Amino acid sequence: MMLPAFRRMIIVCGLLLMCSGAIAQFANRFDVVIDELFPDPSPPIQLPNAEFVELKNVSTTAFNIRNWKLSDGSTTATIATNFVLQPDSFVIICATNAVASFTPFGNTVGVSNFPSLNNDADIISLYSAEGRLIHSVAYNSSWYQNAVKSDGGWSLEMIDTKNPCTGMNNWKASENNNGGSPGKINDVNATNIDEQPPALIRSATIDSITILALFDEPLDSATAATPANYTINNGMAQPVSANVIMPLCTEIILKLASPLNNQTVYELKAKQIKDCSGNEINQLNIAKAGLPVLADSFSIVINEVLFNPKPDGFDYIEIYNRSNRTFDLKQLYLATRNATGQLTSITSVSAASWLLFPGEYKVLTENRQWLQQQYLVKDPSLIIELTALPSLPDDKGTIVLMNLQGTIIDELRYDQNWHFALVSEKEGVALERLNYNLPTQDKSNWSSAASTAGYGTPGYANSQLMAEGQPQGQIAITPAIFSPDNDGYNDFAAIEYQLGEPGYVANVRIFDVNGRLVRHLVNNAILGAAGRFRWDGLDDRLAKLPIGMYVVLTEIFNLQGKTRKFKQVVTLARR
Repeated sequence: MMLPAFRRMIIVCGLLLMCSGAIAQFANRFDVVIDELFPDPSPPIQLPNAEFVELKNVSTTAFNIRNWKLSDGSTTATIATNFVLQPDSFVIICATNAVASFTPFGNTVGVSNFPSLNNDADIISLYSAEGRLIHSVAYNSSWYQNAVKSDGGWSLEMIDTKNPCTGMNNWKASENNNGGSPGKINDVNATNIDEQPPALIRSATIDSITILALFDEPLDSATAATPANYTINNGMAQPVSANVIMPLCTEIILKLASPLNNQTVYELKAKQIKDCSGNEINQLNIAKAGLPVLADSFSIVINEVLFNPKPDGFDYIEIYNRSNRTFDLKQLYLATRNATGQLTSITSVSAASWLLFPGEYKVLTENRQWLQQQYLVKDPSLIIELTALPSLPDDKGTIVLMNLQGTIIDELRYDQNWHFALVSEKEGVALERLNYNLPTQDKSNWSSAASTAGYGTPGYANSQLMAEGQPQGQIAITPAIFSPDNDGYNDFAAIEYQLGEPGYVANVRIFDVNGRLVRHLVNNAILGAAGRFRWDGLDDRLAKLPIGMYVVLTEIFNLQGKTRKFKQVVTLARR
């Protein structure tokens, strides 16, 4: 019997839908994840010399990924093939001309406009056919966590696909001998639960009524887009709106009811905001905010410079905001001068808006990781990594700090002879400013960073800082009685010093009550303005000394002939 035409049409359409797998199932965020990337296929290990992105369906629903899109922000590729991605399965997405190369590894779909994956850093996002953001990955070369593999031929693999938005902590270089594991479960696959709450890392200012809040990981969009979850002090209260910036969901645009005052530093506080794993923001929920003004002369000073790093090292320049105003690093430039005095190598300090608040430091370098390995960096967030600094010769050179109108804010013409004369090896020794308020070009306002501070203090107060009204030199020993028995209580005698001026060298010797020298504790140490040494109760042969009273003789001197001696008594006790 002939079926009515409309019934035949319904049956045919139903069969087509069933075959295509597109039965009114819409993917939610993180139902499908980007779990492997191959941005740098050369030199190849065993994989094809072509880029790919692997998708994994981590849900319990099958999805036809036809008309889904991959985008790097500038190029968007549309998947034109009917392909049903089953639960707990994979598909390799690559350029059309690479499909034959990847097909032996597993299910492969080619796209005609595959977005190029930058080797160093990029953002790749996956969208459903309805335009819904499904997953986004903002990777960089540090994610390999392996210096050899980051040079090429190895893929980046997600460790735990149930934890899709933690970033570097959930990615690493593949451990497969082929260089990657396209089309199958990742070789680095493991449980890697995200229990870390999100952190508010800083703010930026778009205009007088618009603040950008920046977080360290992707957020749950519902809680992040709730204005009541943000407060701003000094009369600003809550923003009137909060909008999440896609695709990363790490930045929130906050609109204010009234404009910011450019003479006020505000406190932005976030609460009840969750990351995409459901962890709620906790202690790291406060950031400074403010309305920046254009920096003028001497409002920011060049405060410390490393121009002669150790071999294979990198220069750094530290700047300090000595004013009571807020500035934006995006409006600052570095430069140097050529032989005729013309400004050259003009370099933007920051491509993004980055606020410098009163009394704050920022450190500019070409390699953040190296700097942290070589020097004590108390706050890594103060380091700004630039593609290139202006040339800083090892003997002498010029550093110019300007605003976007070309006004000179500060200028330093340094010379290696400004180092402390007793520093025999100048490689790796930073030159520090002694006083923020004295002229930059006064060579007496500069000295070598103290050896006791590791020859550099990037991002915090200089070891040779000389403030007005500082007390004259003094040395104190605490406690008066110490017991080096490793019980966690008074195990060391701390010899603390505070000096009225920089440029001193110290020798510290320990004598017993009979006047015999038992320990050369410190020999020719270059001192900062303040610091400490400690004695563990051992002699020069690192043998235990008997209990009793000991005399600590501290001698400090400088090149101007000033010498001071301090003789103090400390008692060594044992249980």
